[in-house]
Amino acid sequence: MAARAQPLSWVQATGGVFILLVALLILGPLIAVVLRAEGFGGLGASDWAAIRFTLLQAALSALLSCLAAVPVARALARRRFTGRGAYVALMGAPFILPVLVAVLGLLAVFGRAGWVNAVLTDLGAGTVDIYGLGGVVLAHVFLNLPLATRLLLQAWLSIPSERMRLAHALNFGPRAMRRHFEIPVLRAALPGAALVIFLICTTSFAVALTLGGGPSATTVELAIYQAFRFEFDLGRAALLGMVQVGICIGAGLLAWLFAAQASFGAGLDRPAMSWPGDGQAARFTDGLALGLAGLFLLLPLLAVTLEGIGAVVSLPGSTWAAALRSILVALGSTALAVTLAVPIALLIAGRAARAGLEAVGLLSIAVSPLVIGTGLFLIVFPVANPVALSLPITGLVNALVALPFLLRALIPAATEAEATHGRLADALGMHGMARFRHAILPRLRRPLGFGAGLAAAFSMGDLGVIALFSAPGQETLPLEMYRLFGSYRTDDAQGAAVLLMALSLGLFWLFDRGGRVNAST
Repeated sequence: MAARAQPLSWVQATGGVFILLVALLILGPLIAVVLRAEGFGGLGASDWAAIRFTLLQAALSALLSCLAAVPVARALARRRFTGRGAYVALMGAPFILPVLVAVLGLLAVFGRAGWVNAVLTDLGAGTVDIYGLGGVVLAHVFLNLPLATRLLLQAWLSIPSERMRLAHALNFGPRAMRRHFEIPVLRAALPGAALVIFLICTTSFAVALTLGGGPSATTVELAIYQAFRFEFDLGRAALLGMVQVGICIGAGLLAWLFAAQASFGAGLDRPAMSWPGDGQAARFTDGLALGLAGLFLLLPLLAVTLEGIGAVVSLPGSTWAAALRSILVALGSTALAVTLAVPIALLIAGRAARAGLEAVGLLSIAVSPLVIGTGLFLIVFPVANPVALSLPITGLVNALVALPFLLRALIPAATEAEATHGRLADALGMHGMARFRHAILPRLRRPLGFGAGLAAAFSMGDLGVIALFSAPGQETLPLEMYRLFGSYRTDDAQGAAVLLMALSLGLFWLFDRGGRVNAST
């Protein structure tokens, strides 16, 4: 493309500066952690136990999430029913739901005083315990089942309608459908989906903090927090941070290697056809899968809402102050993430050698927020009080965490805008701000609104870096909610959960809706 031989525009030059800044903000703390680490000989028995638990719970969570997602995704792929769009939208809710809210909902359903144990007690069947490995895996399946379903559904829907027409013509039965369609789809999509979820679960902190803990149920992230917060052993925290980075990079490389799609060839984008061999048994199993998955995802949200909505108006003033701090941090973090993402996306969209630039932009996926936070503490500590900077540092790390999601939303739109309206603007002699404002920005509004909504929701629900640095009077709403829960003020914690859920979903809706108003695409 001609644009690749042209000099950088001012937006792209800004993107170049920003991408160097992002690399510095991620690699700088990482180098500080490496320099402070004590070598792998410094790992104790409890550290190795945390590593084993991290890998075990991540593997089980990925396996169970994907196994549960297979029948749900298959049912969504071959059924058309009223409310299907709302059901698919429900699959996105846990992705932006604050983790602590999800945990509180699961406790209301599966906890000692939860709905399930109440039924089991009435039936004389004993009780279930949600704490420990089982609870951590259950929470991760709740949070990642929708993601696995969406990934598998996308793969299933990639089968061209023409292939389905051919299957009808050849009178394929269930066995032939499994052999020629379902198994190839799962063979291509399942490993990548499982490894993505495994990577996400290896950085589990809030779930392990609330449902795990103790020598037998501590993740590496939680061990970093304990070494940092309770023992102030910076060397051990740095060493565990290096272990965490190694796990993330290894899982990330495997996920990249196994990222593949089943090849069924290109189609003509005709409407999807019904599946052949669709008998009564298939309709029953599909309905059962959709019903059970819907109940599993809806009941915790319903429980949190019912048990906490009445307590919102009586929340203490400290909770409302924490909510205000969370909103300000989320808005600041979102503004920073958007400011970084737009020029970087335009820079990547206009370059031929874009893989390296994209890798830098996605770097924060491989380095956990707690490791970045630990490194920033090591850098700031000799020259300033990190506690006094807890909220700005939290906003900065949240922006870096949200950046990959923003870039994934913006880069395709920026590439298309440059290839179409960018060329037209060049032909009309438009340059600088006028070219960006009239030719490019209107094509970015929709993905920009969606990405900004994700960034705001992630930041609102974050309980990571703020837990490392915070002092009394600096709590964000998730941290305030955790402290209410830890001090057995359950009613206030449930009210805070409803408030946190409403603010997170509300901010996402506002940004996403704002991006759609008068959007060109």
